[in-house]
Parts: sequence; structure tokens; C-alpha cells
Amino acid sequence: MSLPQIARVALDVPLRRLFDYRVADGESLSAGDIGYRVRVPFGRNEKIGILVELPAASDLPLEQLKVLGEVFRDLPPLPADWFRLSEFCAAYYHVALGQVMLSTLPAGLRALKPVKPRAPRQASPGAAVAAPELTGEQQAALDSIAELGAGFHAYLLHGVTGSGKTEIYLRLIERALADGQQSLLLVPEINLTPQLEARVAARFPAAGLVSLHSELGEAARSRNWRAALTGEARIVLGTRLAIFTPLPELGLIIVDEEHDPSFKQQDGIRYSARDLAVFRARQRAIKIILGSATPSLESWANATAEAGRGRYHLLRLSERAVEGARLPSVQRIDTRLDKPRDGLSRVLLRAVEECLARGEQSLLFLNRRGYAPVLACAACGWTSHCHRCAANLVLHLVDRRLRCHHCGFETRLPKGCPTCGNQDLSAFGRGTQRLEAVLAEHFPEARVLRVDRDVARSRKQWEVLVARIYSGDADILVGTQMLAKGHDFPKLTLVGAIAPDAALFAADWRAPERLFAQLMQVAGRAGRAERPGEFLIQTQFPEHPLYAALVHHDFPAFAAEQLSERQQAGFPPYAHQAMLRAEAPLMADALGFLKSARTCPAVGSEHSVTFYDPVPMRLARRASFERGQLLVESPARRVLQRFLADWLPQLEAIKAPSRLRWHLEVDPLEF
Repeated sequence: MSLPQIARVALDVPLRRLFDYRVADGESLSAGDIGYRVRVPFGRNEKIGILVELPAASDLPLEQLKVLGEVFRDLPPLPADWFRLSEFCAAYYHVALGQVMLSTLPAGLRALKPVKPRAPRQASPGAAVAAPELTGEQQAALDSIAELGAGFHAYLLHGVTGSGKTEIYLRLIERALADGQQSLLLVPEINLTPQLEARVAARFPAAGLVSLHSELGEAARSRNWRAALTGEARIVLGTRLAIFTPLPELGLIIVDEEHDPSFKQQDGIRYSARDLAVFRARQRAIKIILGSATPSLESWANATAEAGRGRYHLLRLSERAVEGARLPSVQRIDTRLDKPRDGLSRVLLRAVEECLARGEQSLLFLNRRGYAPVLACAACGWTSHCHRCAANLVLHLVDRRLRCHHCGFETRLPKGCPTCGNQDLSAFGRGTQRLEAVLAEHFPEARVLRVDRDVARSRKQWEVLVARIYSGDADILVGTQMLAKGHDFPKLTLVGAIAPDAALFAADWRAPERLFAQLMQVAGRAGRAERPGEFLIQTQFPEHPLYAALVHHDFPAFAAEQLSERQQAGFPPYAHQAMLRAEAPLMADALGFLKSARTCPAVGSEHSVTFYDPVPMRLARRASFERGQLLVESPARRVLQRFLADWLPQLEAIKAPSRLRWHLEVDPLEF
């Protein structure tokens, strides 16, 4: 009598282990069934899992194993490279494998029933849009990529705004299609997908293009995901979660705006889609293109620094693709001399006025939503403080609300001071709503259009706003970073940065890198071949090296200075970090847990790791929880990974207060 067959299953639970089940008598599974979804009993309920292995034996006695439920063969099994990607993600970020596997599936595939087969949507392809003529730099970049042939190669495509990086992507996708391969194109934000999706679809109307992002309806997301798995879709365009899309014939990965922090998941499984994309390309032995006008300093170091030489191949596009188009001129407005009134200097106001007279559009960039950052009472000192966070409630005057941009709490605008009754409350600072109102007063005949998360909460709202800008139905744009990238507005010739200085001296050492990227991106919105662009920066520190590099559009100089500073300070990419964060109703409990973590038995004794002191986070209180953090650092990535693997079981053994929550983040971006 043969022993019952064992099935090993991954489940969406926070335990870093797999679960063994007994295959029912009379049934048998083969290696070809690995990768199918299965229904299994778990506790008093049932769960959907993924069959990952058919082991010869289990560590548990057979009589303790529950019987495996239905095996869903409604779709092809998940491919082996998808398993390897999930396993790497789970190991590198120290999370449960089952959570990685199941949480990345569309919700419809996590239901306790098979998927009903649906006929794929039939495209009605028209004639493909002809490819434009390449510039010399574009052709040289494509030739360099072709010269290295097949296999894993990582390319950093550093191209100024308007230099034609997208055309490089399209030519490479064309090559992949000709070779019978699928392509994965990742973008940082949903708002960048409509324009790019339309351009890819126009170029390859019969290729089977699908998009994957969080604003898709669940039915559409499941349909597109299945099309990728079955090979029906040859091009997948998506945001960070799309890195986990199973693509059996994947031959090319492109990460556009690779520097963008949106590629890093900030909750749940805290992974970097860009870094996983590099791993996936390596394990598939295919090409990956990382494109940006302002590459991340980690990628730049991999392509230029001695320590990273040979990891990435650097490709440069230094000129705009349209003949005669020039990069915008950059001017620094010294606000110590030209003091702004209502946030606007005389030079900037005059530039906007001249732009209006020419019938052109201007954009004023202020990366702060709302009307004002805080409402205050001069009589008693009351401020609009969020009672749940260590932050102020932001005044949103349009809908007369006070809102916390951290926890989401909001309340009605008070008629008077809640403390003393004074009705003369003052708004301090400015956000996009206040700037919009000021511009309407200065230029009453102009059509002022504000573009931020308050007016563009959905993709449809965003598309309506973009259509208005393209049609010329707006003269002055007031926008946050939503408008800083990915769009070419033909009438936009003037961009002004209102209040960028705060990031120059922020506690977060990554702040200058983010500021430079934002300003370079927003400057790139200005000007085309027939309309030269102008970028004005209001600053109290016009001599700062960051602004000097912006004037000359000199990212390499800025990057060299920043990397030198980081090397001297021992910051990434010259060190590797992990952050342990804890939050609890009391700060003492959060810091107490972190202190216990720092003194776990044998912590660091066999590893070359450095511990920093447990400290409150910059936003120390959020949503009624006090938050602390403990930074761990090592000069070697492998050393840090081995340490974290040893440390994690000790963290789980710490007896913590019941309401305390903690998580570990590898390669943190926020400090």
C-alpha cells in the first residue's frame, strides 16, 4: 500500500513557512500541477493557496495533515521564473513567501472558486503609426544595445527631458516583438499610463497591449493579467505591482523614470519594483533598460563609479529629439532682494504677464496642497493641530475643511478659535489653493487651472484636466509634482518654482536628490522647438550648488558632488541599510521594543553591522500611534542580509505590548 501523496502549499498568512496537505485517496498530482491555485482547509475556514512542491515526505505525521481541496486548472500554472522572483522577494525583504505570492494576484484569482473563462476582448487594429526618424544619439544608443547581443545586460538610459527616451523604448519593444518575445514596461504612476498607453497602442496596434494598475476595475485587471500569463498580451504596461506579472515569454523589461520613489512600496511588502526588475532580468537572462533624466544615485553609481563599473551600461541622450528644440533657460530669483508678495516675486509676476501676452501657458510649481499649511489664532496661540498626528491640519478653503495629509482626519472649518472664541483666525504659509486665488486676483482675465490630488483624485478627473491643458483651455497652471513629468504641453513655455528651499537643509539626506529630480522634471515641461522655454526659481540661496547645477542642466556634476558626500558619510550606495520601525499608543513602548531589539542575544556578534540609537520618527505620531525607528547598517549587502535572517526570529520572540506593531524595511527611502 503506497503512502499518501504530500502537497506543499503557499498561503497568504504572515508566517514564514509553507503548509503541507495530504492529497485525497484516489487522486494524484504531478510536477505539471505545480503553480496551480488550490483550495485548502485552514483553521475553521478555507483559503486559496498555490501549489509549490510535491515533497516525498512531511515533517508532520501524516495523520495530522488535512486533505487538499480542489485544484484549479482553469488557467495555465504559474511559471517557474515567477516562483523564483517571488522567492527572491520574500528572502530579500524578509517577508512570508505566501504573502508575496498571493497578494500579487488579482483579487478574482484569490476567490474560493475557479475563474470563469471569458473570451478576450478583440482589438480592432488600425494602421500602425510610422516611427519617426531617429536622432544620431538615439541611433547610437540602439546600436550600443544591439552590439552586446542576447543575455542579461542592464542599461541606464540618461536622457534629458524631451530627448526621445520613449522612442528608444518603442524601438526595443519592436525588436522584442519580432523575436517573439513579450515586453514589460513599468511606469511610476497611474497618471503617466494613458498618454504612454495611447502611444504604444498606436505604434503596435495588433500586438496585444494590456495595462495593469490599481485604478483598473477588478474584472479588467484579472482579464489583463490572464492575457499576460497565457501569452496573448505581448506588451504589458503597468505600475510597480506589474513587476509580478507572469510573462512566460518575457524578453525585455523597461523601467521609465527609474529614480521615482513611487517604485518603492511603502506599506505591506516593502519592495522596490525597480530592484526586483533588475533581478528578474538577470534570472531571465534578458535586457533591462532603466530610463531617467535624473537617475537615482544608486543607479548612477552602478553605471559610473569605480565600485559599480560594469554593472550597468550608460547610454546618454544630451539633446532634445525635435530639431531646433532647446532645453529651457534657468534663472534664479534672489528673494532676499526681490521679496515675494503673496508668494510671488516681481520678476516672476512680470514673466507670467509677458507669457499671457504672447498667448502661451505658464506653470507655477508648488508641491504643497491645500490653501495654507496651518490655521492659527493670534490671540491665544491656538493652531490647527491634528489630534492624531504630530502634524498640522491643512486648511482647504475651497470646501471649508481642515485636513490631515498624513492620517486622513478632517473636520469643518471652525467659525472661531476653539480655545478662546476669537473669530479672526489667520492662515499661515501657502498651498496650491491659495496660490490659485492669488493668481486669479493678479490676472483676472486669465484662466487659472489648479492640478493636484484634491481635484484629480481619479484617472478620469486627471484625463479631463490634461485635455483642458492640451486644448489651450487654461492660461496659468498651478500644480504639484503631478504635473512635473511625463507630459508635453505644446503651449507651455514658462515654469516657476515657488518655494523649493526647504528641501536643501532637510533632515533626510535624500531630500536634495529628490528636489533636484523634481525641479529638473518640472523644468522640462517648458518650451518646444518653436517656443523656447524658461524656468524661474525663487530662492534665498541662489548660490547653492544644487541650483548652479540646474542652471547648466548638469546632472553629472550634481550627482558627483552628492556621491562624494555620501561616500564620506558612509551613506548608500556605499553602505546598505535596514530600518526597524515600531508604533504603539505610547512612545515609551515603541522605543522600549526597539531597545530590546538592539540588545537581542548575540546581535551583531558574528556580523559586521552598525546600530544607531532608537529614536522617534520625524513624524513621531500618526493616526494615534507613536512611532520610533532603529537603523541598522553594514558596508556589505550580503553581511546585512545574513544578519537580518538571524535577527528576525529574535525580534519575533520579544514580548511586546498587545497594541504594538512593528515591521522591518530593507533599503529604506524614508527617514
